[in-house]
Amino acid sequence: MLNTSILKINTLSLLLILASCFLYGIFAYDLVRTDYTTLMSLYLVLFGLFIKLVTNKQNSFKLLLVVAIISRLVFLVAIPNLSQDFYRFIWDGRMILKGINPYLYTPESFITAGQYPIHQAQDLVNGMQALNASHYSNYPPINQLLFTLANLASNTSILGSVIGLRLIIIVADIGTLYFGSKLLDLMKLPKKNILWYILNPFIIIELTGNLHFEGVMIFFLILSLYLLKINKWKWSAVVFAISISTKLVPLLFLPLFVKWFKTKQGIDYKKLIAFYLIIGFSTIVLFAPFFSIQFVNNYSKTVGLWFGNFEFNASIYYLARAIGYYITGFNQIAIIGKILPVIVFITIWILALVRKNKNYSTLISSMVIAITCYLLLSTTVHPWYIASVLILSIFTNYRYPLVWSFIIIISYLAYANSNNTENLWIIGFEYFIVFTAIILEYLTKKKKLNF
Repeated sequence: MLNTSILKINTLSLLLILASCFLYGIFAYDLVRTDYTTLMSLYLVLFGLFIKLVTNKQNSFKLLLVVAIISRLVFLVAIPNLSQDFYRFIWDGRMILKGINPYLYTPESFITAGQYPIHQAQDLVNGMQALNASHYSNYPPINQLLFTLANLASNTSILGSVIGLRLIIIVADIGTLYFGSKLLDLMKLPKKNILWYILNPFIIIELTGNLHFEGVMIFFLILSLYLLKINKWKWSAVVFAISISTKLVPLLFLPLFVKWFKTKQGIDYKKLIAFYLIIGFSTIVLFAPFFSIQFVNNYSKTVGLWFGNFEFNASIYYLARAIGYYITGFNQIAIIGKILPVIVFITIWILALVRKNKNYSTLISSMVIAITCYLLLSTTVHPWYIASVLILSIFTNYRYPLVWSFIIIISYLAYANSNNTENLWIIGFEYFIVFTAIILEYLTKKKKLNF
């Protein structure tokens, strides 16, 4: 009787796994992002299957890891259908292979002049669309290196380059799985926590599927935190710089290390300063191959656009914008976009100075709070941005990022119309769920949570 029961459970798990892989296949090869009914339905079912697989105690940890890898391989030869950013990744990588600095020229400038410096130049510009093609690259040097590597095996085929990009991201996810599991062991937390990240449909679709390199940045961040935990802080600083040079997001966390080198006699300023100097020097070295005054001007200008021009899926910013409209009759993003980063900066320094970040668990929980504040105060919150807060949350008692990773998919409803305009009622519903999850978690677990 017991063996029959186990057989049924195994059969059920197998059916759930096969169903997940089948639905991922539909998502990868037969989905148009304007078909919002299919998009939402697939995601809802995939998330339900994910929860069922993770919470079923009969499923072994190793089995679910295999499922996570297979789910990623389903996407291997698929062209991303929810994002066109990968066209720019391919463009930048091929530009470097041609010996051209991708930070110094916009793709549009070549096409307008009738120049086609790389294979499939026109196709890539058409794919990335006018907005992306008209701006200078804002992807840091490690990203550029990986874009180049992805094009080495195939610099004449878009699909070949996509496969190269995807394999890099899959390898990074496996690295996150390995060091994330080791870090959970060191923190005496359940190793299965990593499944909430590595098996999450949001992560599989946004990183492996849509080729967003947050996954690579996260790998280096987790490796850096692991090295810090085992007291290899110099190597941790080097790897932290590599994470910054993949995506700039980890810059947010720099103030939080102020108390890490605190002893009974006070802060060890020699180690603290050395830690920051290693990060700074390593970052400069990584940017050095591309350095020029023109690069500085172009890069700072492009990064500044995210705070002063672009708007998407924001929460508090949209409320501030509405107030600005009511008072002045105009969109005050130029002003609000400068004020909100200052608030984020002050908030993070308060976390750095007030909280007991010498404690490793408190340090990571401070990172969760910091990145949450940043996202809630940003003018632009693309779905894949949530990956950072999700991975950090598995090392804490915070679970609202899991809810956020589920509800964030509705931001894609902006593409359901030809003008790609957002429905603010939908955005309001999304953040109502997010804020409710945060508040309820605090109220029900305030003795455990490190707010």
